[in-house]
Amino acid sequence: MRFLSLLFATLLVVFLLPSFMVAAQTSVITPNENLVLEGIPPIPATLAEKVNRYTNFRSAGLSSWHPVRREMLISTRFADTPQVHLLKFPLGSRQQMTFFPERVGGGSFQPTQGDYFIFSKDIGGNEFNQNYRYDLATGDITLLTDGKSKNSRGIWSNDGDHMIYTSTRRTGKDNDFYIIDPKNTQSDRLLAQVEGGGWMPLDWSPDDRQMLAMEYVSVNESYLWLVDTNSGEKKLITPKEGTDKVSYGGGLFSKDGKGLYVITDRDSEFSRLAYVNLATFKHTYLTNHIPWDVEDFDLTEDGKYLAFVTNEDGASILHLLETTTKQEKPLPKLPVGQVYGITWHRNNEDLGFTLVSARFTADVYSVNIRTNKVERWTESETGGLNTANFSDAELVRWQSFDGRTISGFLYRPPAKFSGKRPVIIDIHGGPEGQSRPSFLGRYNYYLNELGVALLFPNVRGSTGYGKTFMTLDNAYKREDSVRDIGALLDWIATQPDLDKDRILVSGGSYGGYMSLAVATKYSDRIRAAIDIVGISNFVTFLENTESYRRDLRRVEYGDERDPKMREFLLKISPVNNASNIKKPLFVIHGQNDPRVPLREAEQIVETVRKNNVPVWYLMAKDEGHGFSKKKNIDFQFYATVMFVKEYLLK
Repeated sequence: MRFLSLLFATLLVVFLLPSFMVAAQTSVITPNENLVLEGIPPIPATLAEKVNRYTNFRSAGLSSWHPVRREMLISTRFADTPQVHLLKFPLGSRQQMTFFPERVGGGSFQPTQGDYFIFSKDIGGNEFNQNYRYDLATGDITLLTDGKSKNSRGIWSNDGDHMIYTSTRRTGKDNDFYIIDPKNTQSDRLLAQVEGGGWMPLDWSPDDRQMLAMEYVSVNESYLWLVDTNSGEKKLITPKEGTDKVSYGGGLFSKDGKGLYVITDRDSEFSRLAYVNLATFKHTYLTNHIPWDVEDFDLTEDGKYLAFVTNEDGASILHLLETTTKQEKPLPKLPVGQVYGITWHRNNEDLGFTLVSARFTADVYSVNIRTNKVERWTESETGGLNTANFSDAELVRWQSFDGRTISGFLYRPPAKFSGKRPVIIDIHGGPEGQSRPSFLGRYNYYLNELGVALLFPNVRGSTGYGKTFMTLDNAYKREDSVRDIGALLDWIATQPDLDKDRILVSGGSYGGYMSLAVATKYSDRIRAAIDIVGISNFVTFLENTESYRRDLRRVEYGDERDPKMREFLLKISPVNNASNIKKPLFVIHGQNDPRVPLREAEQIVETVRKNNVPVWYLMAKDEGHGFSKKKNIDFQFYATVMFVKEYLLK
């Protein structure tokens, strides 16, 4: 019996060891069955041991308040993927509710009793999300959608007995509106047909007779509609006026139903919070005193307070506005960082949000506007590392080729590293995105352990700097953003603590295109490039991206069906200039990517290999537009660290 006990204990220890420790017996990391590798050398198990703590950061995000109790649903990861958890009080234990191999996109409580919640998930990162009902009393899970099309999670009626969501089930490309009573799957019906993949529901009117909907055309152009929730009849309430394009970034009904609160850049470079009178359609602007974008807002159940977030030079600032007086009320000062997902509890006092900064990972907080007390609801693990000592973001600026000022955020390694430091330039996706001070997670290993400086540029086309700046890379001006990186290389050469001869460029999605483009234009000025789910040929990308996205992307990049534009897009595509890539390249992609199809990675790998330069390739069969499963993210990180050590640091 003692022998069996010892045997069981030994087996238990083996099963509980981290994967890298088991692999240590064979000295190298064995990739899981869903990973395809080409050109990547064996990864020593000792590397995984060294970076282990940097792979064990967790985070948490607010999903939904319970309508009656002071409890919430949050999204966090305990095992391989983020799942829905229930949190009953600040810093309480996180009760995991969903258990799937795929990530679950948060949850939304039924808004009056809270006896069930709705969540959504896809398969393998394909983004064809399906909606499910989770019954709290039984734990039963019920599929609410067709199991095949792409569906949004939807918005609740005020009575809490219906949801309106979008689905591509009719044509595969149009985001039609559907209405359902989630407790009765047979009640699901088509509410209104639309054309295009940019439609989304925003809010129900107080009497539940109308829905406010948005028609998104591009980052610079969108429209608001009213939809009859019985007949589906649509009415455009923000018609195009003149030649200027106008963007609406969200909308909610006022509690008397006579108006809307919206975010819009109408008559302004930046997006402002405004009240729209539904009788006259007059816009009254509420944030004229703030010369920055308003990016998120929420209205209390009683309609007395508006909370909103502004993006001020990359930092999130939380505001509170009294709707009757139109005056701001002071709130406690929050750490400099990003504020996401602001959501009022139905008690009209507690405002929940997710907060993240360069020195602490994303966690859930709330502020009570009666007492101004800030409470922390989650305290996520940081791998045992003291993140208070991590590098903070420094805002830097440089002049580009046309005299325009471009900015970005620089993270410098600790003072223990002397001499000029190598640099990783990491370019955001979108292109309608923005690099902002945030928690770098695994990237902190490059700073703290390898002494590599990290620089996150916001080239022209980025959001946050006015609508004119966002259009500066459109259509035939696409390569002007690449020239912004050329100017950044010039700037780095002037910095006494940065090494112009050791630069690696990296990026994901559109940032992947940028990384490839920089490698074709400035191959003699960089050491290596990393392309993550990036575009290598604009024409094949536009022809093969999922149909519900195609027209939206044509507005940004140009219409490949036009002969002149097609010629231009082919001319600037990295795959057609790949002979200029003379430095090592690492290409990473997910097989199920609906946005940038896998062929974009395959063709750049095939082409660049003809240059007789090292090309590493990593593909995950169970991922889409970026890796989401921890085991895959970890292996990607191990390989990237190897790539950086081999081609940037030597």
